[in-house]
Amino acid sequence: MKPARGYFGIGAEGVSKPMNLGALMRTANAFGASFTFSVAASRNIRLAYKADTSKTFEHVPYYEWDAIEDVRLPAGCQLVGIELADDAVDLPSFRHPPSAAYVLGREKGDLSPEMLARCSHVVRIPTRFCINVSLAGALVMYDRALCLGGYPARPVMPGGPPPELTRPLKAK
Repeated sequence: MKPARGYFGIGAEGVSKPMNLGALMRTANAFGASFTFSVAASRNIRLAYKADTSKTFEHVPYYEWDAIEDVRLPAGCQLVGIELADDAVDLPSFRHPPSAAYVLGREKGDLSPEMLARCSHVVRIPTRFCINVSLAGALVMYDRALCLGGYPARPVMPGGPPPELTRPLKAK
């Protein structure tokens, strides 16, 4: 389900495991991402296509930037860092920008200080320790779909809403 308004892209900085990037790209395609990207990725990252069984590269643009200073986002697109940092906003409390590019850190480390400095927002998934790059990306994209996808509010009682409210609301 694409958000009712806006667009998003998602990628990773310093990713070294092609299969993690491939899984992130596949999930991004499923959630309707407008683009995927990597920054300062390992040179073998092109093997990511082997993990992406949906062939995202045929449907969604992929940008590969060698350095942070090479990153070029559309005007008005806010860079949102996903980092397990004490001063970051917890994902359940975060209001997603209509136009956003989400960047995750490398498998064995954090987002670089230079990348964090470029971010308009830094968000943390409230877990006790770091989780896999592709899983973290999936959680962020799912949260974005819930918040911006036009879904009705959850019912007060356990269970689902009445059948007439099960589909997302149309944008006005």
